[in-house]
Amino acid sequence: MRTKLGLSPTPGALAERLAAVRALSVALVAPLSDADASVQSMPDASPAKWHLAHTTWFFETFVLRDFVPDYALHDERFPFLFNSYYEAEGRRHARDRRGMITRPSLDEVLAYRAHVDAALADALPDLPEAARALVRLGCHHEEQHQELLLTDILHLMSENPIEPAIWPAARKVPVAMPGPLGWIEHAGGIVAVGYRGENFAFDCEGPQHRTLLVPHALADRTITNGEWAAFIADGGYREPRHWLSDGWAWVKAEGIDAPLYWERHGDAWTRFGLDGRRAIDPAAPVTHVSFFEADAYASWAGARLPTEAEWETAASGYGSDGGNQLDTAGPVEPRPSPGGSAFFGDVWEWTGSAYRPYPGFTPADGAVGEYNGKFMSGQFVLRGGSCATPRGHVRACYRNFFYPHQRWQFTGVRLAKDI
Repeated sequence: MRTKLGLSPTPGALAERLAAVRALSVALVAPLSDADASVQSMPDASPAKWHLAHTTWFFETFVLRDFVPDYALHDERFPFLFNSYYEAEGRRHARDRRGMITRPSLDEVLAYRAHVDAALADALPDLPEAARALVRLGCHHEEQHQELLLTDILHLMSENPIEPAIWPAARKVPVAMPGPLGWIEHAGGIVAVGYRGENFAFDCEGPQHRTLLVPHALADRTITNGEWAAFIADGGYREPRHWLSDGWAWVKAEGIDAPLYWERHGDAWTRFGLDGRRAIDPAAPVTHVSFFEADAYASWAGARLPTEAEWETAASGYGSDGGNQLDTAGPVEPRPSPGGSAFFGDVWEWTGSAYRPYPGFTPADGAVGEYNGKFMSGQFVLRGGSCATPRGHVRACYRNFFYPHQRWQFTGVRLAKDI
């Protein structure tokens, strides 16, 4: 476990981090009613209440149950309801049926969280290093669910005919349209990629290994809404020549003609966000596009998507704590960045790399070994974090992954080209 997760902080520092992470999750659901928190809008999404309970189940199961003598489960029924995909933990409620869990109520789930939080606070000073490492993993796990929580709430509200706003819109600061794309060139050669051994990393980020890059360049920013509107106007969704075969089949089958949440009102495009429906900001990064769309746009633009090794090599020169990321509960949306990209925040950036294990990858022992490795099939890697990613969660070697048709996350596009 130590080689995968790094040494955990001291009990005091870990307790502070745990409390902050757990408090943010509760703050994010504060605007929701019990009904809001119970509904599941699609199989890929989960109810807000389920996210709150599942992250609590993780701590209760892997820390309290396994390391605290005589700990009694808060409710014997909850492991079946709130296990996600851990086969080693036995039977579980079907993922696409989570919206049927109308009970326990939101208040009961919050009471469950309070019970587990109190037990963790009591246990932390005496937990062995292996258990503290799992608490640390649980904090990072919950931060992943905070982003999923926000994007699942957004999708749920988009399905409501009145399109309610969860938070009022942030004050807009006028920003000029960015200039033409600039390019960050790399001469190519052998580079090291992957987890370098500092602090925390998920198992799929390592081991560090060497790979060959050809001479290439990455765009100095992501593609904007205005640039995407030009792609649409040029028939980007009507002509098959820029699309992968699976992507074109998806466009036709699903009737796709714009990014998710976009609608045309007269001659203008609008988007739906957590602040309701508003006109698109042409200078802001385009988001909620699939891998299929990102790849088609790159082809239309005479470019390609970067490989994850190219992206990581370029991003390693930038601080991962910069950019527009999640700091507190409130308005969440990508913002214009006229000065060029810091590589982190605003939108996850699709790469052309399949999500597969690095050379020498081995999953962790026990049930937590199911965390990432079992999903290394049929998905593509995204890099960089988004406006809904908790600040401090990502790093240059961080690997996110989704199926090529999925786009309810804050996903965007950075171009690359060979030189």
